Amino acid sequence: MGKPLPLELRRRVVAFVDEGYGHREAARHFRVSPRFVNNLIKLRRQTGSLEARRQGHVGGGKLERRAEFVRLRSAETGELTLDELCVELEGRGVGLGVSVHRSNVGRLLNRLGLSHKKKLYWPASSSGPTCARRVNCGSGGESAFQQGFGAADLHR
Repeated sequence: MGKPLPLELRRRVVAFVDEGYGHREAARHFRVSPRFVNNLIKLRRQTGSLEARRQGHVGGGKLERRAEFVRLRSAETGELTLDELCVELEGRGVGLGVSVHRSNVGRLLNRLGLSHKKKLYWPASSSGPTCARRVNCGSGGESAFQQGFGAADLHR
């Protein structure tokens, strides 16, 4: 998002218009858009100030009121997927009645500092390595090569 123009420029533009010049003429003189001049005069009329308004979305969306529910639900079960949380928020089990996309739930969890990921790796298998990317595979914490497996066995 762009930054608001400096307050000093805003004051000079308004003073120029107050001297009797038109909005388009002020825009040409200060090399700003006519819309900026119009909005600036309108802002002064409404608020009495030339301070820039807050940019961006105000508020946290429709999930902010349900943030405590999501926090408690994550603490109860420990591991929930985004889809499971979406289903619960839709009201199939709880009655909250909110239809949201999984990306919205993910952003809420991120703001709350919570994780939604399930375990990436399964418990070690006695018959062979259970993961190819992980350095330590198997039950003893040894690498796959130390257990006697070759590179071809890792990419099966």
